[in-house]
Amino acid sequence: MELGPGPCALPAGAGAGSGSGGPCAEMLQPERGLIRDKELRLPPPPLGSSGGGAEGEALGDPACCRPPELFACPLCRRLLCEPPQPPAARPRVNVVLGNLLQKWFGAESRARRLRAEGDELRERQELPAALEKYDQALEMASCKCSLIAQRAELCTSMKNYQQALHDADVLCRSKPHWPAGHYVKAKALSGLERTEEALKEFLYCVALNPEWSSMKKEAQKDTVFRLTKNPSQESDVFRSTDSPVSHNVLDRYFEDNKKSLGAILSSLPGAGLKRKLSSDMRDIQSLDVPNKIPKKDADVLPENAVITSSEIPTTLVDASDFECSLCMRLFYEPVTTPCGHTFCLKCLERCLDHNPHCPLCKEKLSEFLASRTYKKTVLTEELIVRYLPEELSERKKVYEEEMKELSNLNKDVPIFVCTMAFPTIPCPLHVFEPRYRLMIRRCMETGTKQFGMCLADELKGFADHGCILEIRDVKFFPDGRSVVDTVGVRRFRVLSHGQRDGYNTANIEYLEDKKVEGPEYEELVRLHDSVYDQAVAWFTSLKDNMKVQILNHFGSMPGKEPEPQSNPSGPAWYWWLLAVLPLENRAQLAILAMTSLKDRLIAIRRVLIFVTRKRPR
Repeated sequence: MELGPGPCALPAGAGAGSGSGGPCAEMLQPERGLIRDKELRLPPPPLGSSGGGAEGEALGDPACCRPPELFACPLCRRLLCEPPQPPAARPRVNVVLGNLLQKWFGAESRARRLRAEGDELRERQELPAALEKYDQALEMASCKCSLIAQRAELCTSMKNYQQALHDADVLCRSKPHWPAGHYVKAKALSGLERTEEALKEFLYCVALNPEWSSMKKEAQKDTVFRLTKNPSQESDVFRSTDSPVSHNVLDRYFEDNKKSLGAILSSLPGAGLKRKLSSDMRDIQSLDVPNKIPKKDADVLPENAVITSSEIPTTLVDASDFECSLCMRLFYEPVTTPCGHTFCLKCLERCLDHNPHCPLCKEKLSEFLASRTYKKTVLTEELIVRYLPEELSERKKVYEEEMKELSNLNKDVPIFVCTMAFPTIPCPLHVFEPRYRLMIRRCMETGTKQFGMCLADELKGFADHGCILEIRDVKFFPDGRSVVDTVGVRRFRVLSHGQRDGYNTANIEYLEDKKVEGPEYEELVRLHDSVYDQAVAWFTSLKDNMKVQILNHFGSMPGKEPEPQSNPSGPAWYWWLLAVLPLENRAQLAILAMTSLKDRLIAIRRVLIFVTRKRPR
């Protein structure tokens, strides 16, 4: 998954995961490890972009400028937007979410885009062009507070202090308790060398956010030294903005003027400072700091209501915006490809079984297929949960019914048509056909991990008898092929043949041996022990190289069981021997279908006698 150059991009990827970054944090995870800050090429952090701590909380955009939480970037908390690069160089973005932004936040989304372009220009020091972008964004934005603050900061960088002061005045009148407004005003006043007024604004910032340490350093740098009695006789201690004395100047001055700022401090817990003013700074007390921030009717921004996700008009919410282009139904477990297209997880997997390309744009997805990092796009799923609960409930019912139907191990059981399989005997499979990829995946998803194995039949498609295999492990290859480790579980008889999504299915009934008692049982035990000893003698007489091949493929011969009828399918050693003996498949199938252990023992004894006589002397 690719990460755009700004923190607010909508990168494409199969995102899912949860984390501290918010509901769309999975969309900001890079494909190849952690990305360094230089590689991101982030623009200079504007006012309000801080993300954490007491300082960051106070500097964030005011509530009226914040987007719905689901559409807020987890880094800057502003509306998500596409990266500002030209389309050819732009990282891929999530098409579904990008369309929703345009539909639900049309003007605001365009304003956010212009703002991102302005940030990019500002990073390249193209300040006039950046200012033009900010002006265009202001014409579209529904809430202009944070944009005006950013434009004022840019004007200060361009030394257009009068314009910066005008913007800052508007902010301070409209948002008197937003520290960022007073900060940009202080910077503008400082640029105009109106030092005492600048210091007052810095003090407002301290009152509103006592933990804003970076602002204190700015104030010390720009104003404190100009307020000393004899600037020409400043000591080296005061010339250093990093000195302890310099760091305490604003704190001490703020303590002495806490009465005049009482109106602000009374609403802030723990804002008082405990330091006392030193005698060297007595003259600063004469500064007249007002106890109230003036408000005027002119140039006051309207108070915008906080935009919440519940206020998105229901007329804008359309289920077709969340429709999978493959199954034409509501997204279920949506995943997004690196090229930005979203599909249901199961739909995408089925397409990739046949062709490693995006079903829509045909971009090659071999690497995506090889990694198999199919993570749900959490933001898309949360939007469906919030705005389309009834449709999602119906979609879940359909999915659960499908899973229930696929989990039935008597009706429409998936059949792998390939080779002979026997109870208790391992049966490794190399799966490469798309239909069997789907079949194996469904067996894993339903949790049954079982399917039937049958021989091919020219007339019916597959034989009337077979063995249920249980999946023990699956190893996938980058091209979609897999090696499936299975073992035989129990025998079955086919009642009817069928098909589902390209692979064969069958209604089946399971086979169990008929148990005998009394004299018949005693006779069965004698026959069982005799045939077992005959089998051991035959295997022992084989050449060493043949023994090694058999042992490598089938493992050691199971031991003789004290109770021959303990397993409904008969003793394990019998099936091991049947798999090892040089019999054609049709003969093996006939023995597999028998439900009498006595008959099977007699049949295998005949085979042992035959192969012993045929062995070259």
